[in-house]
Amino acid sequence: MNMQAPVRAPGQGGVSSSSSSVAPASLLSAQAVRRSASALMAAAQAGQSAHFTWHPERMAVAAAYVAGVIRDQYPDLQVPYHSRWRHFEAGGLDRWAMVSHQHGLDGHAARLERARARIDLVVISVLLDAGAGAAWSYADAETGQTLSRSEGLGVASLRWWAKGALSSNPQHPTQADAQALALVDAAAVGQALQVRTDNPLVGLEGRADLLRRLSLALEQHPTVYGRPDAPGLLRPGHLVDTLFRHAPTGKVKATAVLTLLLNTLGDIWSGRHQLNGVNLGDCWRHPNAPDGWVPFHKLSQWLTYSMLEPLEDAGLTITDLDELTGLPEYRNGGLLLDLGVLQARDRSFHTQRWTVDAEPIVEWRALTVAILDHLAEAVRGELGLSLEQFPLARVLEGGTWAAGRKIALAKRPGGVPPVLIESDGTVF
Repeated sequence: MNMQAPVRAPGQGGVSSSSSSVAPASLLSAQAVRRSASALMAAAQAGQSAHFTWHPERMAVAAAYVAGVIRDQYPDLQVPYHSRWRHFEAGGLDRWAMVSHQHGLDGHAARLERARARIDLVVISVLLDAGAGAAWSYADAETGQTLSRSEGLGVASLRWWAKGALSSNPQHPTQADAQALALVDAAAVGQALQVRTDNPLVGLEGRADLLRRLSLALEQHPTVYGRPDAPGLLRPGHLVDTLFRHAPTGKVKATAVLTLLLNTLGDIWSGRHQLNGVNLGDCWRHPNAPDGWVPFHKLSQWLTYSMLEPLEDAGLTITDLDELTGLPEYRNGGLLLDLGVLQARDRSFHTQRWTVDAEPIVEWRALTVAILDHLAEAVRGELGLSLEQFPLARVLEGGTWAAGRKIALAKRPGGVPPVLIESDGTVF
């Protein structure tokens, strides 16, 4: 696919706004994430990290631990992609399949609209997916299950979307469009997620704000999120049509999807750094990084991973998956700390509460990205599988994320991460 991503309109109200010789576009890619992470990893390998020590002798232990988790969960080693879709299957129930059938979205004839609906759903769901906190849970009335953390947020967002709450057209409930998203407020999100004084959720206003900003982003890019035969209807799911228009061979690089998302949805991340008027999103300063910036784009990459299945179901072929990076969040990063692959120089790192832009947090996340590449290779060695057979998207799912949760449960009550982070609902 050869597609030039549209230039994004300048962001609104970032944490800091500055002019620089650094081109914002140079920070808005998976390649930029890996480049900056590798630079900080090189410093750690040389013993020059101010905050962490790197222990390569623990990599074999970590690889064996992750491989063991993969074998326990997937004895046949048929691991799906790391994505939001797994959370809809919590408790062994394929809720998406049920919803799809109820609304007539299953079957070959509905293939294209099903893909649009799935993209609509997954964009909303990922934006609501930042850490829920240990005190929150969701009671899924349709199945009788009570779910917490990512699974709970996933199922709650599925139910909210399926009721038509994010569609402006009652005749088409299984969509999310700019007109309906513009009306979302914290009260609506709180009701959908069953938030009460005895069931608190962190970052509620931040989540609502993301959905309203999504509406604005859709309106700013009608050529990507509109459709000529549906004038005025702006949906995330119309990205499917855009990709088909620009991919005559049906092949699309995973990083092209990410770049398109970064350039069209980047302005939803309010209160962040701007560079030359462009909102950088999940990108933070670090004195030892190339050009002084460390980009992560965690939720945007998580969204890209989560789009793989709908896009492939629609008939597109997504290539070069391993050009995306591992996700720098508290399960993957926590795994490395809990297994001693990374060790904090100052033990107060584990007791202090950090903001997301704090230098130790930025460095921990960067080292997580770099080490996940090495760990994935070691895990494939443990399993006797090739890169083609077991790309990073499967290692993460099988995998490092699940292993991070497992060891956290073994080490701390409630499975809380080994790092305390102030979340506004828009990063982790």
